Amino acid sequence: MDGSVYESITACARDLDIDISESEFAFFASGQNFSEADITAVSRTFAFLRDRHREMVVNTLLKTSRLPLKSPKTFSGFDFNRLRGKDIDRLTSLPALSAVYAHKNLAFIGPQGVGKTHLAMAYGRACCEAGMKSYFLKASELNQKFTDARRYGKEGSTITFLVRPSCLIIDEVGRCVFSKENTRMFFDLIDRRYSKEGPSCMIFTSNKNPDAWAEYFADDSDLLCSLDRIFDDASVFIIKGDSYRGRKLETIKLEAGNPVPILSDKHI
Repeated sequence: MDGSVYESITACARDLDIDISESEFAFFASGQNFSEADITAVSRTFAFLRDRHREMVVNTLLKTSRLPLKSPKTFSGFDFNRLRGKDIDRLTSLPALSAVYAHKNLAFIGPQGVGKTHLAMAYGRACCEAGMKSYFLKASELNQKFTDARRYGKEGSTITFLVRPSCLIIDEVGRCVFSKENTRMFFDLIDRRYSKEGPSCMIFTSNKNPDAWAEYFADDSDLLCSLDRIFDDASVFIIKGDSYRGRKLETIKLEAGNPVPILSDKHI
């Protein structure tokens, strides 16, 4: 029988965390007098179980990512034709996920409505679909999370939780001011992610250039160290232009005439 069937079975088994070699399964199949049809059926069963397992994993990753599920932001749903520039291929190649595998951070900088958050969310969703954990939160939510962690003595566990995702997305940097203590926690988070093993990247969105971020963090030295690690190896996309929002807006003009009395004198 074609050895590729045995290879397929053992490959699916590995994806299901079942440790079995091709020779072990072949020995088992021989002992059970499996026919070619039997082995093909086993192969299809394992493939089904593998696909079902992957589907469940992706669904769990998406549910815990805080990314929108009802109206998901995807790369296929982003109109890349609206953007122009000599390096547009750097943007259109984002779905390859090379950044997360290369430990390269991403930043999308620009005015409101040009697609920064859409691109960040799409990248996080693609990571989930590839079996990697993503986590999305706004900078204001991160700030509050740090404050709560300090209040309840959970600084270590909070930072560990935020280090764990392969793709961590911090949206809208510049919408709130981090206190000195929270800026230090921000540095601890960046520092630990900087040396994180395995696929890893951070994604930032902001309408402020990174050189203006100091205005929103209270400790200059910790912020400078954080920025040094964030942008040590990063791709920063500066997006200019008008907002995409409102392009489906319909303006419906109506005109009312003179009021018509409900009751005339003859009806009284």
